[in-house]
Amino acid sequence: MQHHTGRHFLQIPGPTNTPLPILAAIAQPTIDHRGPEFAELGLEVLTGIRAIFKTSNPVIIYPTSGTGAWEAALVNTLSPGDKILMFETGWFSTLWSKMTAALGLDAEIVKSDWRSGVDADAIEARLREDKTHSFKAVAVVHNETSTGVASDIAAVRRAIDRAGHPALLLVDTISSLGSIDYRHDEWGVDVTVGGSQKGLMLPPGLGFNAVSDKAIAASRTAKFPRSFLGWDEMLTANKTGFFPYTPSTNLLQGLKVALDMLNAEGLEQVFARHKRAAAATRRAVQHWGFQIQCKKESEYSSSLTAVRLPDGHSADALRKEILGRSNMSLGNGLGPLADCVFRIGHLGDFNDVSVLGTLSGVEMGLKARGVPYRQGGVEAAMDVLAGNSPPVVQAAE
Repeated sequence: MQHHTGRHFLQIPGPTNTPLPILAAIAQPTIDHRGPEFAELGLEVLTGIRAIFKTSNPVIIYPTSGTGAWEAALVNTLSPGDKILMFETGWFSTLWSKMTAALGLDAEIVKSDWRSGVDADAIEARLREDKTHSFKAVAVVHNETSTGVASDIAAVRRAIDRAGHPALLLVDTISSLGSIDYRHDEWGVDVTVGGSQKGLMLPPGLGFNAVSDKAIAASRTAKFPRSFLGWDEMLTANKTGFFPYTPSTNLLQGLKVALDMLNAEGLEQVFARHKRAAAATRRAVQHWGFQIQCKKESEYSSSLTAVRLPDGHSADALRKEILGRSNMSLGNGLGPLADCVFRIGHLGDFNDVSVLGTLSGVEMGLKARGVPYRQGGVEAAMDVLAGNSPPVVQAAE
């Protein structure tokens, strides 16, 4: 393997760089998960994580990936054969829909172009047609990691309410939690799915379900068999800071520090930092003359930017060049976007200089690969970070 000097720039849209204080907390000796020290830790993180979801209700923490948290949201609220309405915004919404099929749910997918967010009007129209209320849930992705498109979840809630439909609202916020403003209670979400490895700056291994009272009530009549993922035992044990089985003790030690770091910076400042990085990245991409995968400025993600290369140029070859030349990892295109798109992650633990270093590595890679571009993208990004930039305008198709 090639030897690289200097730090590795992990600029994929998750997992993200884990700060040293969090790594140090994870590296602390493992404590007794049935002892009083753990009870104190458990209560602290179980209470503290609520503020990140902006909920006063419980947040259940699993020793699992975001995929496990997806499954937990489904099996705790629904029964085999239930109908669920989903909206295809990209790769991860598609994977979630595939999971519903594997579980024996009846998912109806509203198709889209992988360049736009959830169409709340389309959701409303379909629910109005459902006179018998056969749909038991609406499931959408807040921030589609494959495309860099963020959807308006409050609008989806309003659409459900206008339709007078009782369906639960399930939302994936894996790549937006702790990076983009998200309001579980205010937006009337019933189950919010999260993961540890992105905005929370932890390694993979913790999955989250933030749950509403309506969701908890639904779980009491849901017919899916569940044991490891069941909410009931979790909620009972969590009241005293414990878990019904061995939790990811050391990751929870890291989560405590992650929450402390986010609170010390202030969530609004965290969101503003991500917005600034995203704006600078988009400015560079636009200056280079490339298309952003997300078509609407109102739906631009603050967590990542998906970049479309000109026809005839390989995004994967560019990523390979950048990895070898600059020791920097960028996200690949997924599904129909494979080799057409590369993704720049700007979420988690970073600052303005991290953003400029990332964009410098991309610009060097473009030059080395002979991809036609307009020089000066890094300087254009610098203008944004310094507050001297005009508005971004999407390049022509």
